[in-house]
Amino acid sequence: MEDVVQSLSDGHELIAFRVGRQEFCINVMMVREIRGWTAATTLPRAPRYVKGVINLRGAVLPIIDLAIRLGMPGSEPTARNVIIVVQLSHRQVGILVDAVSDILAANGAVIQPLPDVTSDLVKSFVKGLLPMDGRMVSLIALDRVLPPEELEAA
Repeated sequence: MEDVVQSLSDGHELIAFRVGRQEFCINVMMVREIRGWTAATTLPRAPRYVKGVINLRGAVLPIIDLAIRLGMPGSEPTARNVIIVVQLSHRQVGILVDAVSDILAANGAVIQPLPDVTSDLVKSFVKGLLPMDGRMVSLIALDRVLPPEELEAA
């Protein structure tokens, strides 16, 4: 958690989005663009969480269903869904979410640690909780949710 919190110590903006009934956020510096849902071309033998690929200005962009990747039930995307194009290490990936909800200003001091009752799996990708306006937003580390070796395999 230290690396994620350290990067927020000077105060950065986070983009908050909904997946199912839960709200998550990532550092806005990872985001390249936000676009509406575009039907993806499925890939044979791809992991279940890979919705397929789309053409993004001449480049092939894999689309990851974040709900399925996080172990939640997936659903068929509609025009209301959003693709957040993020930069992960040396490649761009689209993550499918239900909606972008907010831009949050945060620093490391406002991030609360996870309670001890959470599983190791949750602790591996949720780096902390941000209490915001009466709700809890989970700060996730996309590099843990979508490790480079799994993206290459997809």
